[in-house]
Formats: sequence, structure tokens, C-alpha cells
Amino acid sequence: MSGSLESRCIRLDVISGKNLNVPSWRLPAGIYISMNVDSRRCWKSPISVLSSEESAAWGDTVTLSSQASPAFSVEIRASYEADRMLGCGEVIGKLELSWDDLLNHGDEPFDISFPPVRGVHPSLKLKTAIVHACDDLDGALSDSLVGCAIARHTDAGHAQFAAYVTSEDLSQLNTAVEHFQLVLDQCPVSHPDHAAALTNLAWARLQGYIRNDLQDIDRITSLFREALALRPQRHPDHPISLHNLAMALSWRHDKKSTAADICEAAQLHHELLPLCPEGTYLRSIVEGPGVDFVIGKCNNLPKDASEEGICLRRVVLELCPQGHQLRLSALHNISWVLNTRFEQRGNIDDLDESIRFLREAVSLCPEGHSDLARYLNNLAVSLGHYRFNQQGKPNDLDEAISLYEEALRLRPVGHEYRDVSLDTLGGALVKRFNKRKDIDDITRAISLRREALTLCPPGHPRRDTRLNNLAQALKTRYDKLDVSEDLNEAIDLYRESLRLKRLDHPERHVTLFGLSSALSSRFMHTRKNEDVEEAITHCQESLAALPSLHPGRCTSHAWLQRAYLSRYRIQHNPTDLSSAIEHFRQSSIHPTEGFPQRIRVAADWALQAEIYQHESALEAYQVCLELFDNHVMTRSSIISRREAATAFQGAQSLPVDAASCAIRGDNIRRAVELMEQGRGQQWSLASRLKTPVEDLESANPKLAHNYLELSKLISNAAQGSATITDRAAADWAATKYRKLTEQWEAGVAEIRNIQAFSRFLLPPLYADLQAAARHGPVIILVASQYSCSAVIVPTSGDPHNVPLSIALADLKILKDRFTRAIRHAFRMDPAESRTDLIVLLRIVWDEIMLPIVNALENVLKLKRRSRIWLCPTAAFTSIPLHAAHPFQIRPDRSKEPCLEDLYICSYTPTLSALIRSRQMMKKRVTPSFVAIGQGQPGAGKGKALSAVDSELELVHELVPATANHTTISGDAATRAGALQALEENTWVHLACHGKQDPTQPYNSHFVMRDEHLTLLDIMDRDIPHAEFAFLSACHTAVGDEETPDEVIHLAAGLQFSGFKSVVGTLWEVDDAVAKHVVEAFYTYMFHPKEVGVMDPTKAAWALNCATHAVKTTVPLEQRMSLVQIIVVLRPSALKPPVLLTDYQHGSLEGLAMINEPFTLMIDKRASLARSWKLHGDDIDCISIEPI
Repeated sequence: MSGSLESRCIRLDVISGKNLNVPSWRLPAGIYISMNVDSRRCWKSPISVLSSEESAAWGDTVTLSSQASPAFSVEIRASYEADRMLGCGEVIGKLELSWDDLLNHGDEPFDISFPPVRGVHPSLKLKTAIVHACDDLDGALSDSLVGCAIARHTDAGHAQFAAYVTSEDLSQLNTAVEHFQLVLDQCPVSHPDHAAALTNLAWARLQGYIRNDLQDIDRITSLFREALALRPQRHPDHPISLHNLAMALSWRHDKKSTAADICEAAQLHHELLPLCPEGTYLRSIVEGPGVDFVIGKCNNLPKDASEEGICLRRVVLELCPQGHQLRLSALHNISWVLNTRFEQRGNIDDLDESIRFLREAVSLCPEGHSDLARYLNNLAVSLGHYRFNQQGKPNDLDEAISLYEEALRLRPVGHEYRDVSLDTLGGALVKRFNKRKDIDDITRAISLRREALTLCPPGHPRRDTRLNNLAQALKTRYDKLDVSEDLNEAIDLYRESLRLKRLDHPERHVTLFGLSSALSSRFMHTRKNEDVEEAITHCQESLAALPSLHPGRCTSHAWLQRAYLSRYRIQHNPTDLSSAIEHFRQSSIHPTEGFPQRIRVAADWALQAEIYQHESALEAYQVCLELFDNHVMTRSSIISRREAATAFQGAQSLPVDAASCAIRGDNIRRAVELMEQGRGQQWSLASRLKTPVEDLESANPKLAHNYLELSKLISNAAQGSATITDRAAADWAATKYRKLTEQWEAGVAEIRNIQAFSRFLLPPLYADLQAAARHGPVIILVASQYSCSAVIVPTSGDPHNVPLSIALADLKILKDRFTRAIRHAFRMDPAESRTDLIVLLRIVWDEIMLPIVNALENVLKLKRRSRIWLCPTAAFTSIPLHAAHPFQIRPDRSKEPCLEDLYICSYTPTLSALIRSRQMMKKRVTPSFVAIGQGQPGAGKGKALSAVDSELELVHELVPATANHTTISGDAATRAGALQALEENTWVHLACHGKQDPTQPYNSHFVMRDEHLTLLDIMDRDIPHAEFAFLSACHTAVGDEETPDEVIHLAAGLQFSGFKSVVGTLWEVDDAVAKHVVEAFYTYMFHPKEVGVMDPTKAAWALNCATHAVKTTVPLEQRMSLVQIIVVLRPSALKPPVLLTDYQHGSLEGLAMINEPFTLMIDKRASLARSWKLHGDDIDCISIEPI
């Protein structure tokens, strides 16, 4: 051997090691290999991280000289420092090897095995080769630290401690502690090895504490904490120091049950976990029994809804990833504390997050799981009680009832929590009864809650809650059915419940204001003053007990106002009315209660203020409208916004009642503002995201860009949420939408900080709204239960109020009579007189339009044939105001003019819509015309329309040849084809079936060959350059019954998507007859055709002329059906053409006042007119020449 190896060197590759168990069980920072060639010199590998499989890899190479010694030793050592080592660490295995032992394996890797540790042999994989050059051997070897005193003491301590772990000989532990203490004494705070010395001593003492051989866990914890402080984030040994301190805290909690210790341990584990790479031994230890112990102990801690308590629950949940055995408990705990904080503060984010966690908990419970019923019930409570109260979504209540039913099924007779399921299901049925008024719901609710009470006899811990809830159900039935026995029993139950509740009971306030409500109701019957006095006292006590932001304060204020109002009704003390109004105010503005409850309070405030003629009525309406707007804005989809708008009984009358209140207070400007704020709310909300920002882009491009980007994100989120059916996904989408909305509102608030944009997207003031009347007055017809009026918004100056003698009830009767008369007219022969319609149109003229016409002529001095816009509300929307007619003959045998003879009328859904359309007219493109017709819609989609194709041909002939004109019909007239045509053309003519959906107006549609073209499809499009649409289809301009002031119909949808002028129909039209109107309309619209001018501003005038022209060929009800919505006049547009019929005699007096070109139309009754161009300078100089 010596001869063969003389002057040779051996290259040794240290590849990897496995089964690297540390004898002392201590967690190492890493493993390294030491090769000792002689007593003076050794080679050490880099420190390798130990894997979860207790293996390590090095891939390191060393070249050794065989001349130095006939043999050498190999050691596997655990290092407890990843950075600077103190000592040589703990020996895992040691072997004495000869050179022959290395060279007998050829060029292949081989394993060498070490003595067993805990029954398993550590091993190394090596590879050797003989090399003939031994350059720089000294660089491969380093001086041993054996000569260093602190290193020797440290190594001796490790050795003694490892022996103690194996033998449990206390003397060895004491010796190890002595060595480690000596090292610490020699390493002051400034010493680089101070943290390592602290850790070694603390670890040894901790193991002695665990085995009950040592005490003083506080000292041990302090040592670990001091070491951690010396190893901040990014220090290589920071993770192990976190683990060590967490372990010490866990053991101290185990012995002392100190909650703060286990909470801190959880925080440390939470901080540690991301620092532990997957597959490392440290990661496996962190995710092992130690953290499970921490999680389990935290789960058993009392639940705390403070910021710290919720933070702890989040930490614990993150320590329980998907699949973790304790994740279910962690989900339950965090949902509980979030629900509790929601009860205290009313933050909807807490509730939504709680619901998300509860949904996951339910999904983790298979059928038969012992806790499934509890999680089902908790999820139902969050949905059906908390969130339904907060947001009023019917889907939440329906889902909650289903969950309650399932939980009750899992808790049969004899189950210890059956009373809980009986009671909570009863509560959900009470809520559904309040919404749907089904007597079966309240009957079953009371039955369930009676059964629940029988399961909680005197002495039962939940009896007070069962008493309260049964009382609440009985009181609800009393409110609706007036059963006095229910009220008396409810009072008795409330009293017993209150007697059982401690003064600090968290739900005591609920019983207090429940009892107060019942006593106030009884006072109204018995007039016993002690009842109302007690009611007031109880509500005041509940208010005093609740913190300022507790949602329950809203209800306490609400019931307190009821008590004061009850006493006022009997005793008529003005102070009681003032107190009631103040509590109305406080309840409606309470910030942490949900919008639905506050809207109900504010609406009741307005009602009571009207009844008792209190000066706060207008304020109440303003608060209510603002709350209503904010509530509807929380819904992501258009359909869900309408659902929210229709959920409140009487909400549809709020705008008109508010306007009526302002009118009666002689504040007409405010009436216009309130009418605009509350009417057309759906369109207003949707249009916010389409608000032009050109001026803002000039002032602050960054804010403008941010606003546009957020608007786009909100729009996309709303569209995406509309198609989601999964409840959990819908919840997540709603939360995302709300977060985006909050960012959007913050962006809008920042824009308003700029002085020039201080009213950006706020409800417009009268001065802004008056721009709608720039080219002619706008007449707002207000139909309120308190008064009916017409408010005329002139081109300049204050609005003018025209009181109308007709009442709301009469309007509703008139509307129904029109419906019947029109239905009857469709069955009549075209030649028959429409007597019923004539009578009704006379009523419209006499009682509605004549007072308005008188004001226009005598007060505003409006010239005849001027433009006017009608903006009807409530019941007015279903009455053909434009067709009002006196049907009278003057003494000189001339006909009394009707409204359409006097003025050119258009409709507008709101003043803002008219203003927006004018703004969009600033940019025009080359016009293009498309005619879309579908006369053969297919089976089940309506009868064939035989006249459609001929109507399309007629339109094609009438459109100027200069226009880019296309026709889509037959198989090409599909939903997709129609949508594409709408987006690509500026003028559209649609001839097909139109259907208004009475239950869901957003599903109203045009019938195409394949799928319906719905109102939602149209609204999703943004067509800024669109100009004009003629809807030759039925029911395209009639809104729905539930929300008439929202003007939700197909014509309005086209206007919203970008069309500035739309002609639609109020009811069914005959396609064969409609062709005559179409011909007349386009003849006037494009006259003279050879000029090729396509001007959408002529639409109202053209429709007016057309209806005159076809009087003898088109029945009255068909002519009345056509209406024009929002025709827009550009500043450069000509004055309206002047129409003279051959039965209107007289001179051209007055035309000379026109100092600019205009058109004179001479209508020879049924014949179409010829046009003349006039130049008027003064009355003596008028020339008439053919165009």
C-alpha cells in the first residue's frame, strides 16, 4: 500500500448522506462532513441543509495526500449554526478508515456506513480516484478549533447533552449545562457567538424542563428570546431561533396555561413557515406535531373578536392548509369571531369573509359528520339573519331556510341542540313572512318556536333566548293580523326573558327593544300611560348599553321613535313628535346598520312627517333617496339592482312624493332636483361608468385615467357576476365588486377635491339640469299620492309649477281605461269610430295638458310649433300624453287644435338623459343606415309578420342614395347579426316582434331568427356614434308596472347605449298598418331626398308630420302608439320647420321675425307636402322660392 501510494494523492468526492439522525434529537441548522488527516489538520465540507427525509447532499471534492498518515477519520456532524459555527457541532457518526478502504471500489460511487443512531445506520456516498498531482493541499485543509477554549467547552457540552438524552443521567445534563454556561460567560453580548451560546444553554435547559429534571421555564424562554433578538430577519439562523422560542412558549403554556404564550407561539410559527423551504427537515418539524399542538391549544382558547383575537384566528387558519386535520376547527373559530365583530361594528367585509369560511367548513363535513348540523346552522344564520338584514337579498334568505331545514333533519327528537335548529328556522320563516305575507310561514314559525321553548324548561341555559324569539314571532303576527292574545303573550314572554338575562348579557338590548315595541303597540289600544313610559325607559336603557357603532343602536332609535310617536298620537304633545323625529333621524343615519333597515326607517320618517305635517318631511325624503341610491349601487348586476329597488314597499313613489313635498313647500327648484335624483335610477347608476371625462383629462390626466380604469373594472366585474350560479363564487364576485366600488368611490372623492369638479357625479343641481331645456321647455309630470303637478323647466329662469286637479287615483283609473280601450280598438273595424279613445283623450287634454298649454302660451309665451319634451312619472308614464286632443269644433267651424297641432313633442326619461345625448352629439361621423327585419321568427316565437319584407324594401327606397345602406333579414337577422349591425351603423330601422317582459323588463326583447335580442344585450353595448333608431315593433317604449319611473324598455335601452333619438311604440302595432306611418315618416325625415341630408334632429317633427299625414289611413290607436324619445337639437341645427295645413287659414304674419333660413311645410291633409325655403328680413320683405 505504502509503496503503491507513495507520492500519490487521492481525490475524494463527498456526494451525499442519508439516515442522518441527530443523537440528541435537536434540530440542526445543517450537516457537514469532517475528515481528519492527522491531529493537527482536517478538512470540512460546506454545511448542507438536512432534508425532510433526513438526508443531505454536498457534491464537494477534496484532494488528500496518502503520505500524511496510513489512515484518517471521517465524521458526520450536526451544526447548530448556519452562519458562524461555535465549536464543531454534535457528532452523528465517526469512522476510522484506511486508504485501502477508499480505493477498493474503483471509479464507482460507494456507501460507507456508520454506527447506528436510534437503530438506524447513517451513511455517506463517496467516490475516489488516484491523482498524481497534489497541488495546493494546504488550501484544502484548515486548522482545527480544538485549541479554542469556548469551542472545546461547547463540543463537550454537546457530547454530554447527547449522552443525557440517551441515558437520562441527570449528571450528564448538569455537566452539559455547566459547559454551556461557561461558554456563555466567556461570550458577552458583544461577542459574535453570544447568540449561539444563549441557544445552546437554553436548549439543554429546555430538554431538562421537559423531562422534569430542571425548572425555571421563564429563564429558558428569556434566553431564547434574547437569542432571537440577536438574529433578526434575513439572519441565516433566524428561522431556527423562531422555532426554538415557539417551542419554549408552547411548553410553558402546557405547564402554566398562559394564553399569551400559545398565541405568541402561533404567531412565531406563522412567521416561521414561509421561511422553511419545502422538503427541508425544518419544514417537516414546523408542520409536525408541535404546530398541531399550538393550533389545538389556540382552538380551545376563548373566542375573542378584538383585532388581536381575529389576527390570531387568521394565523391559526394559515397554519392549517387544505387537508390539515385541524382546519375545520380553525374555520369555525375564525368565522365565529368575524361574525361577532360584525354584530358589534356592522362591517360587511367581516360578514362576507365569515360566510366564505363557513361555506368551506360545510364542504369539509361529509354526510354523517358530527358537526355538520352546527356548520349548516351557522352558515344559515350568517346568510339569513345577518346578511339578509344588511343587504336584503332574497337569495340569502331562501338559501338560509334550505340550510336550516337540513340542519333540523340532522337533529332529530332527542338531540341536545334540536331547540337551536327549531328556533333559527322559525326566525327565517318570520323574515320570509315579513317579505311575502304568506300566513303559513308565520304559523309554522310560531309552532317551531313553541316546540323549541318546550325543549328549554326553566333552568335551561338557552331558555331566555327561546322566550325572546317566540315573543318576537308572536309580535310579528300581531302586527299583521291584529290578534290581541298574541300581543299580551309576547309581552309576558319578553318580561320573563329579560328577567333571565344578566345586565351584561350581550343580547339584553334585543329583548329590551322587543319588549318596548310590544308595550308601545299595547299602549295604542289601552292608552295606559305606564306602558309607553316603560317602553321609552327600555329603549333608553338599550341605547345606553350599546357602544356608539353597534348596529343595534339603529333599531333602538327606531323603536324609541315609535314609543314617542305612539304617545304623541294619543296625547298630542309636540315634544314627543320632536323626539320621535330626532330618533327617526338618528336611526336612519346610523353608519353600521345595513341599508335596507335604514331605508325602511327613513321611508317611515317621511310618511309620518307627511301625516303630521312636520317640517322635516323634505329632509326625510332626501335621506331616503340617498340611502336608496347607495343601497342599489352595492348590487353588481343590473337585474340585481332592480330587485333591490323593488324590494321595498312603496319605494317606487319616493321620487314623486319627494318632489310633491318640495312643490307644496314652494321649493320648485328642489322638486326638480329630487325628481331627477330619484327617477331613472337604474339608468343613472349604469351611466355613471360611462361619464365623459374629456375636461378632467385636460385638468388631471392621472385621475381621469384612474377613473376610467376603475370604471372598466367595475363594468367587467358586473358583467361577469351576472352569469355566476354557484353561491360561493357569487359571494366572492360580490365581495370583489364591492372592493372595486370602494376604490372607485375613493377615486371619485379625489376628483371632487379639484375645485372645478367639486360636483363630479353628484346629483345635479337645477342650474345644471336646466341645460336640458336649451331648445325647448321640459315638462315634468309629477304623480304623487299627495298632489299631481306639472313642473315646466324653461330655457331660462325658475321652473314653473302647474297644479293639476286630477288625483293619483284618477290617473290609475284613466290608465286602466286606456288599456281596455286600446285592446277593444284592436278588435274593431278600421273604419269604426274610436269613441272610447276619443273620450279618454279629451280627459287627458282637459285635466292634464290644457293647464300646461295655458302656462306655455300665457306664462312662458312659447310660440306654436315649438319643441317641447315630456318627462312623465309614475301613472303618467302609461298615458299617451302626446295624443291629448280636445276633439272640439270652434264656432267658426275650425277644429280646436290638439297638442300635436300646437307643439312638436318628444319624450325624455330624465333631464340628465337629454343632456347626455346632446353632449354625445358633439362628435358626428358619416351616417350609415341598416334596416333589420325578421318576419319569420320561427316556431313558438310569434306569428309571421307578412309585411316586414315590403317594409324593408320601402325603407330602402326612401333612404338617401348617398347613405351607406344595408338590409338584414331572414336567416341573417340573428341575435349576433343584429348586435353587430347596431354597433356598426349610426341609423337603425328594426321591423320585427317586440316583447316587453312584465316581470323582468331587462329580459324584454326583439325576436330574431335564433335567439332573442334582449334589452340587456343592447345595454351592454356602447355605441357613442349612434344617432337614430326607428323601432317598428310592439311594446318598445312602455315600461314595467313595478318601477314605472325607471323607464325600463327597449327604446330607453337603445338611447342608453348611444342612440340620440329613438321612435318606439307604446303598445301593439299592426305591421301592415305600420308601413303607412313608416313611409310617411321617412318621406318627411329625408325630404328632399335628393339632397341626401340625414339629420336625427328632425325625427320629432317628421313623426308629427307623419301622424297628421296618415290620419285617414291609420286608425287612431295605431297613430297614438308611436312616440319619439329624446330627439336632440345641435346648436347648429335649423329652427323647427313650420307646418301649415290647408285648413289653417291666415297670413304668414310672424314668419318675418325669423332672421335665418327655415322650412315651410304646406300639408294638404293626406297628401305629402311640398317644401319651400323662406328668407325673412322684415314683414314687408318675404320671398318664397321652391327648394
